[in-house]
Amino acid sequence: MAQPNSKGILSGIKVLEFASVLAGPGVGAALAELGASVVKVENLSTKGDTTRSWKLQTEDQNNDISAYFSCANWGKRSLAIDLKKPKALDLIYQIVAKTDIVIASYKPGDAEKLKVDYTSLKALHPSLIYAHLTGYGLGNDRAGYDAILQAEAGFTFINGEPGSKPIKMPVALIDILAGHQMKEAILLALLKKERTGAGNYVEVSLFRSALSSLANQATNWLVANTIPQASGSDHPNIVPYGTLFYTSDQKPIVLAVGTDKQFKSLCEILDIEHIATDEHFSDNPSRVKHRSALNEILKGQIAKVKRDDLLHRLHRQKVPAGGVFNMQEVFEQHEAQSMLITAKDKAGKTLKGVSSLAFRIKDESFGIEPVRPPHFGEHSIEILKEFTHLTDQQIETLFNTQTIYDRNFTETDGLY
Repeated sequence: MAQPNSKGILSGIKVLEFASVLAGPGVGAALAELGASVVKVENLSTKGDTTRSWKLQTEDQNNDISAYFSCANWGKRSLAIDLKKPKALDLIYQIVAKTDIVIASYKPGDAEKLKVDYTSLKALHPSLIYAHLTGYGLGNDRAGYDAILQAEAGFTFINGEPGSKPIKMPVALIDILAGHQMKEAILLALLKKERTGAGNYVEVSLFRSALSSLANQATNWLVANTIPQASGSDHPNIVPYGTLFYTSDQKPIVLAVGTDKQFKSLCEILDIEHIATDEHFSDNPSRVKHRSALNEILKGQIAKVKRDDLLHRLHRQKVPAGGVFNMQEVFEQHEAQSMLITAKDKAGKTLKGVSSLAFRIKDESFGIEPVRPPHFGEHSIEILKEFTHLTDQQIETLFNTQTIYDRNFTETDGLY
C-alpha cells in the first residue's frame, strides 16, 4: 500500500478521463495513486462506466461500485454529463483548459464526432497531453474487447492443456498490458513537457500491446519457425518449468527450474540424485527432449511429500517453487499485505483494493493512499464549481433544466 502522504509525485497534475472498462481507467487509477487529480467523465444518460453493472451474484445489486469497477477506479472523482449536449461540451472545454492530461478510449473517429479529439482540445490547451487507447490502431475502427484480442493475438490458441480446446485467460490481460504501455507513454510525454513545455498526442492499441508481450512465443515462430501449441503450464523451452505437480495432501505446486544446478538440488531433495547425471536429464536440452519421462518420475516422487514440507525444503535449497494458491491464500501471504489499499464508504463499510503501484523507490514518497472509487456522478457539482466559472445557482439550473443532460438519450457515447 502506498504510504499516506500529503502529496504524491504527480501532485498538481490534473487528469480528465474519457475511458471505461479496464485499460484506460487502470491508467487513471495509477496516476491518481501517484498524486494526480483525476476526473472521470461518465455518460449520465447511460449511468456511466458499464463495469458498474458487471457484478457477481454475491454482490449488492443496489451498489453502483461493483467489484469490477472498483479494481480500476480508486482515487477518482466522477462527473456525470452528456457530451452530446452543447452546454455540456462547453463545460468540458472549460475543464480541459485547466487539465494537463486527457485519457481517452474512443474508437477511431468517435472522439471527433463528440468534439473531444486531440485537435479540438489542443486548441484550448496547446500543452495538453492526450493519451488515446484504441483496439487496433487509428487505421481500424473496430472496437477493442480483451477476449477478442486474446484470440487474435495468439494467446487463446496457446492457452490450455495439450489437446484441449483453446481457452481465454481469466483476467483481461491485454487490457492490463495496454495500460502499462499507456502509462509509460504518458510519463515520457510528461518528461518531454517538463523539458520543452510542449504537449503531445500518444496512441496505444490493444493489438500492438498484445503482440509486444508475446515474448519468446512470438520468436519461437519468427526465429525457430515453430507454431506454439497449447502445453498447459509447461514451458516450451525449459523443463521442469511451470509444470503442476500434486503433493501427498493433494495440493498443487509449480516448479520453475531454470538451471542444471537447481535441477540437481531438486533431485537431491526428492531422493533421486541419480537422475541429475542421467544423460536423458543432465542438461536442459535433454530434459526438453525427454519431458514426459521426467515429469512422470517427478510426479511420483512429489506425491510422497506434503506440500508445506516440500516447499520449505525447496525454498531452503534455493530451488524455485511455489504453491498454486486460491485468491484467499494469495492475500494471506505476508508480501501481499503491503499491496492492499482500504477506505471507508459512506455507510462506514471498509472497501478493499490492490495498489496500482507495484514499484518502490528508495527514500522517495511517490504515491498517496487513494480514496475509495466514486459513486456515479458523485462529484459532478463539486467538479463544475472547481473548474468552471458558473455560480452555484447556474449549476443547479443546468441540471434541473436538463441543459447538459437529456434523460431520453440512450445511445452509447463511443467508449469501447
